[in-house]
Amino acid sequence: MVQPATLNNARRDFYERLGSLSMAPLWESLHQLVPPQPMPKYRPACWRYDAVRPFLMESGTLITAREAVRRVLILENPAMPGSACITPTLYAGLQLILPGEVAPSHRHTQSALRFIVEGEGAYTAVDGERTIMHEGDFVITPTWTWHDHGNDSSRPMVWLDGLDIPLVAMFNAGFAENGESEEQAVTAPEGTSEAKYASGLLPVDWKPARQTSPIFNYPYARTREALHRLTRAGPADACHGYKLRYVNPANGGAPIATMGTFMQLLPKGFASAPYRCTDGTVFSVVEGHGESRIGDTTFRWKKRDHFVVPSWATAVHQATDESVLFSFSDRPVQERLDLWRENRGGR
Repeated sequence: MVQPATLNNARRDFYERLGSLSMAPLWESLHQLVPPQPMPKYRPACWRYDAVRPFLMESGTLITAREAVRRVLILENPAMPGSACITPTLYAGLQLILPGEVAPSHRHTQSALRFIVEGEGAYTAVDGERTIMHEGDFVITPTWTWHDHGNDSSRPMVWLDGLDIPLVAMFNAGFAENGESEEQAVTAPEGTSEAKYASGLLPVDWKPARQTSPIFNYPYARTREALHRLTRAGPADACHGYKLRYVNPANGGAPIATMGTFMQLLPKGFASAPYRCTDGTVFSVVEGHGESRIGDTTFRWKKRDHFVVPSWATAVHQATDESVLFSFSDRPVQERLDLWRENRGGR
């Protein structure tokens, strides 16, 4: 029988010789590669808007939107320094555009969402159509579409940017191109997309050219009314309160193929049952006050704060007063790959 010390030396020698062929033994890393449950290497984090906003405004004195192309402060997960990611699959940042500024036209294969945090009256233009943005609006920029932003209002505008940058990078599928002019030519009247696609009707001969939604602005006024009506339709869900998902009217799927987006209302005094799911989720507080316990970490939050819940971390949300939360995650990708799971009520 081979002695343990001799066996260990033989294995070490074997591994060194194997490494010269750019190979490695699976049994040395199997439990890390195929864990019994998700073991995210990032952690819960919260960005309080009262602390963040002064830095946003200061950035406006240091660099113009034209010079920066996109003046954004990245929400980087503290467990992933230098990654420019909020989760391993998602990017998030807060973008500032000041009165009179234009963020120049470009396009890229990364899909983007905008969730308006502060201000109203600025616009986003997507493939020749502009939409005016208001607080709480959810706006999408589909993959490889020309887009620019401008602020014709008298106040600063701030919105949450969410992109699938890490996913696209994983596939090495990133392309980008700058526009020939700062602002693209407007070729469709404002409201064209809403008129064609947002009324439960579609043009009779229209066929979708891509998986993303033909609607690129989902106004908060309409979403808030839907949530209000939902509260009258029955009791709150134990884990989510009253929660709706944004949809692509052409196929019932997510407006963006790689990112799911949601809005939920937590009644005053509501405390959710424990909930966890495999999609790490980024939250933006639209209304109200409350707190969220994420694993062993508790964050108190209020309007315009942002926080992230990692994959498979148990979360409990409690609303001090009636609260509304916007969120986004990589759930559509996980669902398409039959990977998504949830655990309700700690079961």
